[in-house]
Parts: sequence; structure tokens; C-alpha cells
Amino acid sequence: MNRTIIGAFGALLLVAVGLFWWQGRALDPVAAPPPSAETMSAEPEALPSADVAELQGPALPTAAKMDDEQRRFARYDINRDLIITRNEMLSTRVAAFRKLDVDGNNLLTFEEWAVTTVNRFEGADADQNDRLTQAEFATTAPKRKPKKKPSCSC
Repeated sequence: MNRTIIGAFGALLLVAVGLFWWQGRALDPVAAPPPSAETMSAEPEALPSADVAELQGPALPTAAKMDDEQRRFARYDINRDLIITRNEMLSTRVAAFRKLDVDGNNLLTFEEWAVTTVNRFEGADADQNDRLTQAEFATTAPKRKPKKKPSCSC
């Protein structure tokens, strides 16, 4: 038992001595050479200057006016390569799909679609007789956002 304790103590002592020796060697400073007489007496260089009175920058860019079809194309062309891929075309429907995909597994089952449709039907059926009158059916029409009028008359 004593030999184990003395051996462990000796090992720790050797590690401590080695650590102090290693740190002592790492602290030997290497001084930078003193500045030479040439660098001390040299005057600082003047900053460069340029005459910009005659210079003119590039023309400002102009915004191209797009018609409705060009705006619609730009809405689908996400990476602006002037080509619409299948994924870019389907990307506009992701939010509507996520609403229908209740369990979030990226598969739309008939039951998930039917639950949404049944909920819509039950919400429109005000008298709960499982039939929609014309007035009740009119409540299922999608709400249209009014077009914003321009704020200025220019």
C-alpha cells in the first residue's frame, strides 16, 4: 500500500517538475531588433491624392416596367434564371398543401382532404340540415382582397 502511494506521489512530482521546466523554456523572450537609424529619420510618406473634378461615375440604373405576364413569370422564377422548373412552379402551392396535410408527413390522404372539406361544409350549413341553400353556399366563396389604389396621383 505504501509503495503505491509513494509511486503515485513520485509520478505526480515528476509531472510537476516536467511542467515547470517546459513552461520555463517557453518563456525565453526573443526581443525584436532595435529600429535602425534609417527608419527613425525617414519622413512619413504623403497620402496620395487625385483630381476628381473631371471624373464622372457610371449612370444610375433604371427600373424596367414589367407587364402582368412578366410579373407573373418573375413570381414563379425563384432563382431568376429565366426558366421555371417543376419545383419552382409547385412552390407557390406549398402553403395550401401544408394546411391540408394535418399530420405533417408530406402525404395528403383522402381523409385529410375530406376532413377539411367536411369542416368547410359544416361551417357553411347554418341550419345544420346537411343541405346548402344558395345563400349558405355563397358564404363558401373565397374572400377577394380589394385592389389597392395608388396613394399618389402622379
